[in-house]
Amino acid sequence: QLQLVESGGGLVQPGGSLRLSCAASGFTLAYYTIGWFRQAPGKEREGVSCISSSGGGTNYADSVKGRFTISSDNAKNMVYLQMNNLNNEDTAVYYCAALDYRSVWTYWGQGTQVTVSS
Repeated sequence: QLQLVESGGGLVQPGGSLRLSCAASGFTLAYYTIGWFRQAPGKEREGVSCISSSGGGTNYADSVKGRFTISSDNAKNMVYLQMNNLNNEDTAVYYCAALDYRSVWTYWGQGTQVTVSS
């Protein structure tokens, strides 16, 4: 069974950092484009960052450029999202997802809560 599991969320003060992890089971992350998304209360889900298969390229939303870094560890079958200089607007549930061969975000994790608050 294909499964993604996020971890690493929590409560952090403005200006702080967190690293989110996305672990895969049942498939090899390196073969897929993996994306991080987030959804804040009352808002639509938005794309945050993605990394192409085998780490060939990365993209970031303008709101997180220069603060967030996506990376992968193929040996561990993991993708990470390092988040620095967090602010209140980054508060959301963060999800990782895998893009299938139809270019559809088919596989999703259950999400991890990130709360930025003083």
